[in-house]
Amino acid sequence: MIVLIKTLQVILALSILIIVHEFGHFFFAKLFGVRVDKFYLFFDMGDKKIFSTRSAWFTRLFPKAKDWETEYGIGWMPLGGYCKIAGMIDESMDTEHLKSEPQPWEFRTKPAWQRLLVMAGGVLFNFIFAIIVYSAILAGWGESYIANKGNRIYANELAVEMGFRTGDEILSFDDYEPVNFSMLQADLVRHSTEKVTVLRDGDTATFHVDQNLFGAVLNSPGMFDLAVPFKIREVAPESPNEGMDIQAGDMIISIDSSDVEFVQDAWSLLEANAGRSVPVRILRDTDTLAMEMAVDTSGKLGVFLEQVEVTRREYSMLSAIPAGFRKTFSSIGDYLKDLKMVATPSTEAYKSVGSFIAIGQIFPSAWDWYSFLSILALLSIMLGVMNLLPIPALDGGHIVFTLYEMITGRKPSDKFLYIMQLIGMVLIFGLMFLAFGNDIARLIR
Repeated sequence: MIVLIKTLQVILALSILIIVHEFGHFFFAKLFGVRVDKFYLFFDMGDKKIFSTRSAWFTRLFPKAKDWETEYGIGWMPLGGYCKIAGMIDESMDTEHLKSEPQPWEFRTKPAWQRLLVMAGGVLFNFIFAIIVYSAILAGWGESYIANKGNRIYANELAVEMGFRTGDEILSFDDYEPVNFSMLQADLVRHSTEKVTVLRDGDTATFHVDQNLFGAVLNSPGMFDLAVPFKIREVAPESPNEGMDIQAGDMIISIDSSDVEFVQDAWSLLEANAGRSVPVRILRDTDTLAMEMAVDTSGKLGVFLEQVEVTRREYSMLSAIPAGFRKTFSSIGDYLKDLKMVATPSTEAYKSVGSFIAIGQIFPSAWDWYSFLSILALLSIMLGVMNLLPIPALDGGHIVFTLYEMITGRKPSDKFLYIMQLIGMVLIFGLMFLAFGNDIARLIR
């Protein structure tokens, strides 16, 4: 069931984003009088399709569809989608139009600035869509995060190898001061950090990190866990320790003669004593108390801990719009930094590149609108930025050629564009091969 829910979320999210992106091209093409022959979700390779407005049954139900200029449909290969614009060399690799004289309703006859907007329309609509979704999220749910300031990390093996220690409060990555605790791992890499400053045992400490480990950082979730003191808020109902002299604010500092500074230190100790009673020491104000506490069969004491302080911001419908703009452009900047790392072989960040399998893993196992919309907005930004890369066959490649024409006054030949499109398709398939290979390798591991 979990796999089904994740799969449905991936299909729905990618379908929405493909339609938004291709509609951006469609909108500007129609605005400038360019004919759009096809608008397809997914690819209809070999002219095989799941749905088409030109199919016999559809035209019987809607006879006017025969006169529609554009064929709308759903292809069978779920690797994207396309908007086939008349007179343009695109991913369909259709060159039949080159054999005839240019027509006024073709893409190739339009001024360069109009062609530039048609090409940039998909990316522009992806970014606009992200702004709308982020604004809706902020207006509906507000913004919540755990502040980095005042909180300490529980370091895993990789973090320790890089120089971090459990109990550190991270003050800065070079000159950048992290704000959101949950983004520490990403911030470490995105800012190409060389020097880290932490508060350790009451003193400020500085150390340099090995950037060659950044690839491992991108592939090791949970590098910085939140170090939570074992501070009790209340005893749970029907707890094996119900009725004991335990007060709100009591802090467990030792279990079975082993020191416990954070909750994470207690997990293995409690599991080892599941179903038994263990001696514990509790710090209450300035006093240290010794007592026996029962551990249930699942390795729990049956107590609720004091809640971690969460920073919350509320937004009105009006104030959510500029906040949505800021969040979108901040996310664009962060993703550009991620791509820079991927393009730096020494970091091995390219190993973090993933395909649909990796995308599916970031969706929650149960339907949650907040999570779905947050991921949808982020994926829209990623799709927009990826399409801006100056690779032939992507929007960025077409934009570069058009800008070249606008600057030099020389338009690249159709033959040149066709060859570049072929090269771009090879590069894209190579990237897809890398992404699927990484996903399969991760599944095997």
